[in-house]
Amino acid sequence: MPAQVAVIVPARDEGETIASCLAGLRGQTYPPDRVQLLVVDDHSSDGTAAIVAAVAARCPRLRQLTCPSLPQRWTGKSHACSVGADSVADDVEWLCFMDADTRARPRLLTAALAEAEKQRLDFLTLTPRQVLLGFAERLVMPCGFYFLAFAQDLGRLQDPGSGEATATGQFILVRHRAYRAIGGHGAVRADISEDVALARLFKRQGYRIHIAGGDALFETRMYTGWQSLWIGVSKNLVDMMGGSAATVLAAVAGLILSWLALALPVVAAGAARSGPATWPALAAALPASLAVFAFHLAGARHFGIPPGTGCCFHSATPAER
Repeated sequence: MPAQVAVIVPARDEGETIASCLAGLRGQTYPPDRVQLLVVDDHSSDGTAAIVAAVAARCPRLRQLTCPSLPQRWTGKSHACSVGADSVADDVEWLCFMDADTRARPRLLTAALAEAEKQRLDFLTLTPRQVLLGFAERLVMPCGFYFLAFAQDLGRLQDPGSGEATATGQFILVRHRAYRAIGGHGAVRADISEDVALARLFKRQGYRIHIAGGDALFETRMYTGWQSLWIGVSKNLVDMMGGSAATVLAAVAGLILSWLALALPVVAAGAARSGPATWPALAAALPASLAVFAFHLAGARHFGIPPGTGCCFHSATPAER
């Protein structure tokens, strides 16, 4: 018999996304009688609670919980996740934490649970397909993903012998008994990046964890403009980088290096006109800059971004907004 799983969705002011999130979860191919759906409303001030209540009226396996007041030294998301997990019966084998801005494709739970069982995992996190529509998202978000890709050693993060780990909070699947044993979200209640902290705690206590690509299984649009982008990036990136100073330094260095990719070939070409002695500089600068542009084009194709974004201002169409 398939394992029971409880999907917990913490939600605060997610009126624009919660309906599509629940539609994706209700459309799963995993046996419906083995799936519980829980939305934990964290004091939303928009129509989130009303939307969830309307869906729950047509879907008996969906429950809506309301967060009590936030205790001291807790972050809001960890508290909401903990409230949801505490409401799940002990005989439910798996807990799945998903963000309200995600949209699951029908095979998400089936594929994730099959992978977890096959590898005998205690913690599985999947990375979604990122939907980038507006100019702000297309300009900034790929830079963040590139930075993460270069800053993290995925081999080390996946190595069972390493104490390092990472996770994507948009989808985390954990064995219920292991989650209880490590103290649940209460053990990482003060961490801004609670997903990474939870993954490290699982791994350092000897549990099997794994991160995998989930592009074909679910998607997310994390931010919808400059304001939401600034709030999200300033919170998560600063925490990951270890402070504001290190974050600003990395951003300035990245800005300088990207402009150098344009400037160095131009300067080298001008210098090369003075004689053959400067030709080696041009020979070195030109291939390096071409590699940077090729990387840009490959990334633009992957994220579905017009290649000119970042070179000239792009106004999002009404459909993109």
